[in-house]
Amino acid sequence: MKAELAYQKMYLIRKFEEKSFELFSDGHIKGTIHTCIGQEAVAVGVGANVNLEKDIVFSNHRGHGHFLATYGGEKVFELFSEIMGKQTGICAGTGGTQHIHYKNYYSNGILGGIVPISTGMAFAEKNKNSKAITVTFLGDGTFGEGVVYESFNIASKWSLPVVFCIENNFYAQTTPVEMAHSGTLSERGLLFGIKTFKDTSNDITSIYNTAMEAFAFVRTEGIPVILYTETYRLSPHSKGDDFRDKKEIEKMKAIDPLIKVEHLLNKNVVNKIKVKTDKIINEAAKKAIESPKSKFIDLN
Repeated sequence: MKAELAYQKMYLIRKFEEKSFELFSDGHIKGTIHTCIGQEAVAVGVGANVNLEKDIVFSNHRGHGHFLATYGGEKVFELFSEIMGKQTGICAGTGGTQHIHYKNYYSNGILGGIVPISTGMAFAEKNKNSKAITVTFLGDGTFGEGVVYESFNIASKWSLPVVFCIENNFYAQTTPVEMAHSGTLSERGLLFGIKTFKDTSNDITSIYNTAMEAFAFVRTEGIPVILYTETYRLSPHSKGDDFRDKKEIEKMKAIDPLIKVEHLLNKNVVNKIKVKTDKIINEAAKKAIESPKSKFIDLN
């Protein structure tokens, strides 16, 4: 994947998430919001391997990046509108930040809730012989849900074409992974005979290549895989609830995946991408703010 394109997509996600926090603080977004600042490399690296014509993507409560990595900047306005509860939103404002459906993309805010659904979708696509892959994003916290293991078992037993993409950011809300799980998360699939592709770099080039191998394996063999990645969330779990050590967060900022790519590019290229993207984000947010409220819900 070319560094310029990767940076463009990752920066779009970063600015969308930062703008979302700003909109929340200004009262334009109600309830809560979960961002993926720091995790953009996984979303973009995996999303670049999705066949938009037939593959199906299932995301979770932290799904803005997955959506934008899949569909690019063409739906920024509609996504802002959706999380603001506006009629111009992807789902006319009824889904909000966590429950979105657009074409072959679905997200669900229930922890682990999308895993059996996506596994069932993979079963349906196999029966239709569509050659489609189902991609499922889940985090380390999801491994506390029994239905995840049941889904792994069914997917393996019935040879279903699904990529279970694990984003281990080492915290379930504010609980460190070592306090919640025993054993090694990257080896969970071995218990069910599921091949695991592992990438702990949080680097877009490496993740893209590892994801490409995983997708190629599923397309060829027609059986499930686990794509295990390690990343880090630089932003709070939601809004401002962050009890992690500030020194740890500052240390991880030094290896920000965007900075890694930025160092590979000419400064003029970086500046052009930033100026263009900032304009897209600001104009889309302003347009969404001015859009009519959803006819189906009342957020006042």
